[in-house]
Amino acid sequence: MSACEAKIDLKKVDEIINAYGAKKSYLIAMLQKVQEEFRYLPVEALTYIGTKVPELSPATVYGVATFYAQFSLEPKGKYEIRVCDGTACHVRGSMPVLTAVKQCINLKDGKFTSEDGMFSVETVSCLGACGLAPVMMINEKVYPKMTADAVKIAIDAIKKEQEGGN
Repeated sequence: MSACEAKIDLKKVDEIINAYGAKKSYLIAMLQKVQEEFRYLPVEALTYIGTKVPELSPATVYGVATFYAQFSLEPKGKYEIRVCDGTACHVRGSMPVLTAVKQCINLKDGKFTSEDGMFSVETVSCLGACGLAPVMMINEKVYPKMTADAVKIAIDAIKKEQEGGN
């Protein structure tokens, strides 16, 4: 059974649905909370919301979840790395930064989350820090003027912190 197929706690999904009064108008907020809880949107949770919230169907919930880029149907890592590939960042070398990130976290082709579930990576269109290009974010921390060497330093620091902090 893969991580995507693992059983989830539907009681937690129930709590989220009930917190929003099981109202269709709060679907996106419910999906955001579910993703915050599980670090992705399990298909089982989408189906459950579609059957528990009046005026919704599992197909509608799935459609909303797949329409918005903020939602992920695959588990994300504890550390979410976003590499900007907007015009300013791209021109100033965001692709070598992305390549360095993938190498540092041993990302396999076609995957965006490391095998250990520690890191996930995605490219984004803009992080709103064009003057600091190329930019990446790890969770909520902005890393300006990145290079391949700087990527290695940042990720190694997180790995060392995790080894000491577990």
